[in-house]
Amino acid sequence: MFLGEYQHSLDAKGRLVLPRKFRDELEHGCVITKGQEHCLYVFSMDRWREEMAKVSRLPRTDRRARNFARSFFAAASDQPLDKQGRIQVPDGLRRFASLEKEVTVVGVAERIEVWATSVWETVQAEADEYYAGIEEVLSEEGGI
Repeated sequence: MFLGEYQHSLDAKGRLVLPRKFRDELEHGCVITKGQEHCLYVFSMDRWREEMAKVSRLPRTDRRARNFARSFFAAASDQPLDKQGRIQVPDGLRRFASLEKEVTVVGVAERIEVWATSVWETVQAEADEYYAGIEEVLSEEGGI
């Protein structure tokens, strides 16, 4: 499980050091791909297989599902962690997420999100306001 918020930097070669507490779950490598709201998602290999199965079950006759799958899979890159706990963030993914030097790495239970820090600050402020104002109970069916 991935939890917490961490400030990190991309090095000149586009490598990102992942938080030490995330590394055990990623010892067999990970997959990094496009996420929603122009962040990146990082999945453990086990979780990636689950995500891949879910996306593969989407109906091919639905244009939105096809476009989602294309974007999700075409951008995906499997990455081993090096001895320093770094992964390479491919150029296309760095452009998609507007990553330059300062990034925020966020644990979101089953996945890691990687954000340009300036974008994260805006997204997090919106999320905090929404969270603080919720009066209903979140249900497993997705209702709020």
